[in-house]
Amino acid sequence: MKKLVIYSLIFFHSTGSVFAQLTIEECYSKARDNYPMIKRYELIEKLKDCDLSNAGKGYLPQISFSAKASYQSDVTKLPVDFSQLGISGVDVPALSKDQYGAVVDVSQTIWDGGAIKSRKENIRTSSEADEKSLEVALYAINDRVNQVFFGVLLFDAQIRQNKLYQEELQRNYEQISSRIENGIANRADLDAVKIEQLKSIQNESRLLHSKKAYRDVLSTLIGEEISPGTELVKPDGLYPGLSVQRPELELYDTQIKNMEARHKEINAGLMPRLRVFVTGGYGKPGLNMLEDDFSAYYIAGVNLTWNFSNLYSNKSDKRKLQNNIASVRTQQETFLFNTNMEVSQKRNEIDMYRDQLKYDNEIIALRESVKQSSAVKMANGIISVTDLMRDVNAEELARQDKILHEMEMLLAIYNLKFTTNN
Repeated sequence: MKKLVIYSLIFFHSTGSVFAQLTIEECYSKARDNYPMIKRYELIEKLKDCDLSNAGKGYLPQISFSAKASYQSDVTKLPVDFSQLGISGVDVPALSKDQYGAVVDVSQTIWDGGAIKSRKENIRTSSEADEKSLEVALYAINDRVNQVFFGVLLFDAQIRQNKLYQEELQRNYEQISSRIENGIANRADLDAVKIEQLKSIQNESRLLHSKKAYRDVLSTLIGEEISPGTELVKPDGLYPGLSVQRPELELYDTQIKNMEARHKEINAGLMPRLRVFVTGGYGKPGLNMLEDDFSAYYIAGVNLTWNFSNLYSNKSDKRKLQNNIASVRTQQETFLFNTNMEVSQKRNEIDMYRDQLKYDNEIIALRESVKQSSAVKMANGIISVTDLMRDVNAEELARQDKILHEMEMLLAIYNLKFTTNN
C-alpha cells in the first residue's frame, strides 16, 4: 500500500507540469509584478513619508546659535565733562573696543495661517498623482499581454488543426498507395498527395517556431518560464461593460486635487505668522551697554510677521493654477471622447467577427460536402487526385479561417476590455 502511494505521488509530481494551466488574468498580475517600474510605488511612499515628516517639523521649536567677537575703532561715550559742571568724583566708565557675544534663539510657531497643513495636503496629493501616473504606465502592460497571449492561442489552434489535416492527408496517401498496388492509380497521384504533406509539415514547423517566439515573449513579460506542458486557458467571450473606468481618469482627478491643494497653499502664504521666542545670551557687554563686563541675559516675547509681498503675485499665481486645472479637464474630456470613439469602433469590430463566424460553419460544411463528392469522383476516375487535393485544401483553409476569426473576435473582446477597463 505504501509503495502504491509513493508511486502515485511520483507520478503526479512528474506529470504535474503537463496539467499546469495559465489564465490571462494570471498573466496580467504576474506581468505587473514583474515589471521593473513597480518598484517606484515603494519609492513614492518613502519620499512622501520623508516630505510629510519634514513639513510636520515646522511645528517643532526652531533653535539657532550664533557667536561673534569684534574689535571696533571707537565706542559710545557720554559727551559730558562733570568737572566743568562742578561735580567731582564721578567717573563714567568707557566700553572696551573689543566685544564678545554668544546667543541662542528659540522660537515656536503658534499659528502659521495654515501653511504647514496646506503643504502636507500638497505633498499627499502630489504623491497620489505620481502613483496614478505609475498605475497608467503599468496598465499599458495588459495590452501587450493581450497581443502575445492570444497569439499563442492562435498558433495552438492552428497547430491542432494542422495535425488533423496531416492525418487526413496520410489517409489519402494510404488510399492512393493501395490504388497504385491495384493498378488503378499512378505514381504522380501519390506525389501530388506527398507534396501537400510536405507543405503541411513545413507549415507546422513555421507555426511551432512562431508559437515558441510568442511564448518566450510571454515568459519575459510575466517573469517566469512557461513549460511546454503548460496550457494557456482560452478565455470566455463574454461581452464587457462599456463604461470607461480607465486609470487615466483617476490620474486627471488627482492632478486637479493637487492643483487645488496648491491653491490653498497660496492662500496660506497671505496669512500672518505668530510665534513666541526666547533669546538667551552671554557676552561683553550684555544688555546694559554701560557695563563693560561679561554678563548673561535673556529676552522673551511674541512675534507677529505679515509678508505683504505675496500679494504682488497672488492673482497671477491663482490665474495660472486655474488655467492648469482647465487644461487638465480638457485633457480628461478629450481622453473620454477618444476612448468612447474607440469603444464604438471595437464594438463594430466584434460584431463583424461574429457575423463572419456565423458563416464559417456553413462554409466548412459545404467544403466538406464538396470534398467528399470529389473523393467519390476520384474513386470512379472522373477527376484527378490533384482536383481532390484542391478541394481538401479548400476545406482546410475554411477551417483555418474559422480558427483565425474566433481568435480575432476574442482578441477584439479583450481589447475592448482593455479600452474600458471592465
